[in-house]
Amino acid sequence: MPLKAKILLVSILPLILLSIAISWVYQQQAKTLSQQQAEIFEETLITDKHKSLENYVTLAMNSIDPILEELELGLEKSIAEYKIKDTLRGLVYDSDGYFFVYDQNGVNLVHATQPELEGQNLIDFQDETGQYVIQELLQVANNGGGFHRYIWKKPTVKSERHKLSYVVIIPELNWMMGTGLYVDNIAADVTIMEEKVSANVRSSFLAATFLLLITLALVVVIVIVVNTHTAQLADKRLQELANRFITFQVIQRRGFSRELHDGINQLLVSTKLWLNIAEKKWGEPDSVEHLEKAENQLNTAIQEVRRISKNLRPIMLDDLGLESAIHELLDELEEQSDVNVNRKIQLPKQRLPDAVEMTVYRVIQEAITNIRKHAKATTLTISIKSYTNNLQLKLCDNGCGFSTKRQNQGIGIINMRERVELLGGKFTLASKTDGGTVLKAVFELNPKPVADESTLSSEVINI
Repeated sequence: MPLKAKILLVSILPLILLSIAISWVYQQQAKTLSQQQAEIFEETLITDKHKSLENYVTLAMNSIDPILEELELGLEKSIAEYKIKDTLRGLVYDSDGYFFVYDQNGVNLVHATQPELEGQNLIDFQDETGQYVIQELLQVANNGGGFHRYIWKKPTVKSERHKLSYVVIIPELNWMMGTGLYVDNIAADVTIMEEKVSANVRSSFLAATFLLLITLALVVVIVIVVNTHTAQLADKRLQELANRFITFQVIQRRGFSRELHDGINQLLVSTKLWLNIAEKKWGEPDSVEHLEKAENQLNTAIQEVRRISKNLRPIMLDDLGLESAIHELLDELEEQSDVNVNRKIQLPKQRLPDAVEMTVYRVIQEAITNIRKHAKATTLTISIKSYTNNLQLKLCDNGCGFSTKRQNQGIGIINMRERVELLGGKFTLASKTDGGTVLKAVFELNPKPVADESTLSSEVINI
């Protein structure tokens, strides 16, 4: 997988996982909320049924209270019982609402919707669940009255349905009187409510998912655009760096070619001419003089070869290491100028990577060259500190300085910057007029250089 795709995946994958987690949590919470709403709704309906039944029974008691008062005043009991039964038979409500009356033996006395039950003893009647309905209703009534749930025939549908009844005792007659409401519609109402809530949850979830997908798509587009833009900038920077590096190599090789042609080649040609003259005049007194001139030319050529060789690859760096090579540069600066050097060099005991050593040496060499030519400094402080993961180089001088804001910086500064950046390091330069210059370079001790060591070691700085 390409690196860009990996970066894009790493950027988007956590967002996708988070979105899935949020959606799952939302769905679970919505499901739990739906169940809670259904339970609350059902409980509310049952509570309303309770209040309604209590009110109905209270109304029924208020209806028969005058008859009971007459009974206390001397009304014949059978007449009072007849009037109460007749009154309760006439009290109906809704389509299935009625009142029923039983004596303590379980004999039905009043049943408006099923008059065929009147006079029958139903004390042993069981519903389809096996419970003794009348016995349990009598028990609830004798215990002070209350609610009881059972299964009874619903008149309008003529089939068994769940019913909730409220019963009390008529103390003057020791009768159980009550009424009930069928609660099978509660389950239907709860089911309808659950379906509506589920539909709302689904629509909300789909809307949230749609918005989430749009947001995710926007994030992906933004990430791709930013990633593409960053990649383009990085490619442009890399291309500029590669072009500069190639240009630098061409300049260095051209200079090296000029050195060989104009320097060593001319010296060797001149030496050959003197040797030819000496050969032709051999035995004559001035032949020795020609040999001496040829020898001097050879010595000059040897020195020139050494100078070029040193620029290509300092022998001191290979033989004695980086620290000794740096001290040689600094000693040469102090001997050939009025610059006083303060040295704080702390290198690791083991040798650094060859590319790092060469780059540190070349940066210091170029900085010294700039100090000699332009800085007019009297003091140079060099600090090299080695850490576990990096090496830090710092050079400070008290020279005349220059403006770092100018666009056309010298080739030396560009060379130093690109050498450091080719090794993945960081290069900074701070300077101001009459304020001196501070150069800092940080090298990773495990670098992944853009250029290999052989390419760096074959470059010439001072041509």
